[in-house]
Amino acid sequence: MVKLRLAKQGRKKLPIYKIVAADERARRDGRFIEALGQYRPQNETGKVQLNEERVMYWLSVGAQPTDTMRSILSKEGILLKWHLEKKKIEPARAAEIFATWKSQKEAQAEKKQMTKSEIAKKKRADAEAVKAEAARAEAQKADDEAKAAQAAIDAAAEAEAAATPVAEAPSIDASTAETPAE
Repeated sequence: MVKLRLAKQGRKKLPIYKIVAADERARRDGRFIEALGQYRPQNETGKVQLNEERVMYWLSVGAQPTDTMRSILSKEGILLKWHLEKKKIEPARAAEIFATWKSQKEAQAEKKQMTKSEIAKKKRADAEAVKAEAARAEAQKADDEAKAAQAAIDAAAEAEAAATPVAEAPSIDASTAETPAE
């Protein structure tokens, strides 16, 4: 049976692995059928270099990845592509699914790359935004209560004014009015 696995290269404390398709009976670093790429776990950028077409070919003819290779292929999205191809999903839909997965993966990677100080700044900013929102809500609540109280006072004043009749002052006719003596 053909396995997709890692063959160790590099030196002590600086491993470099060759990704190969090999007979499962062959030794780890021994004979292989085809080299498919390289994996550098110590390298920050460009950890995995793969020939995707050949990996897809070997998966399609029944090669089984080892657990480590399955993890690497999954992180690179090759197993997703292979699964979509195996399920015979139309290419346009498969491309859309893969693009969505890729954008989510990039967002996660970007989040991981933020330094601790940036994360702390973001947390502080988020906390301040929450506090400001709470203060705005509290102020709005106080304004609403003040308006409600003023409306209640105005309503009570109007009700009191409507309830008490206004005493009319006696009208004075000009004909009957006495003129002051001079």
